[in-house]
Amino acid sequence: MLLEVNKVSRHFGGLVALQDVSLTAAAGQITGLIGPNGSGKTTLVHIISGFLRPSAGQILFEGQAIEQLKPHQIARLGLCRTFQITLNPQRMTVMENMLLGARQQLGERLLMAALHPQAVRREEQRNLDRAWHLLEMVKLQHHANELAGGLSGGQKKLLALVQVLMADPRLILLDEPVAGVNPRLIDDIVEVIKTLRKGGQSFLIIEHNMAVIRELCDTLCVLDMGHVLAEGPVEDVLGREDVLRAYIAAGGQLDPDTAVAGGGQSTEA
Repeated sequence: MLLEVNKVSRHFGGLVALQDVSLTAAAGQITGLIGPNGSGKTTLVHIISGFLRPSAGQILFEGQAIEQLKPHQIARLGLCRTFQITLNPQRMTVMENMLLGARQQLGERLLMAALHPQAVRREEQRNLDRAWHLLEMVKLQHHANELAGGLSGGQKKLLALVQVLMADPRLILLDEPVAGVNPRLIDDIVEVIKTLRKGGQSFLIIEHNMAVIRELCDTLCVLDMGHVLAEGPVEDVLGREDVLRAYIAAGGQLDPDTAVAGGGQSTEA
């Protein structure tokens, strides 16, 4: 198993955000994580990616315990994430953002840059070629020299995704990849994820859009009030009455014929 979350809990003083949460994500698959607002999804993702420490429990990535590692250490192991609100430097160009994503570059080491300039230049060219390839995949190549801040909301989501790919991740945590995105670009994002999955890329996706969850995910985990309510094949999980009741109790909706669960969603371009 690529990722194993074993009985993870997180307390904030007297508040229990997560209690004995366990889930798995298999290599080559897309695992979905859903739940009503306030169910603990964001806390769990922060813990998996190293931005929070668990109060108890263990997280294994490719068999290695990572719950005490820092975010950059976890990313170097091949577990990378995006954020619901993209954090790309807005005053840098799209291409500059892409080149930031390449990890452990030779030119970052002063001695290597001084003694082996040709090796550094070859690596820089490889990174540049890969960046162009990825930008072409998401139709952003014509924006390469534009500031990232000038992109639309959906384009920023695509940029964040392909920037993560520059680090050759084994598993990508996508935090609401289509939230606030114009419907025209949602299809583009879904198709990119499908293409990457066919190439062997693994994902853990946190998303409210049930149409996207149904189209993309192989398995699904539902959190409710800090506990795992259900886990298994997507249709089996979404068909459970207790999952439906959890969304209704939270004031959201979980209708097989609707797109959004657990609250509304804006449609920024």
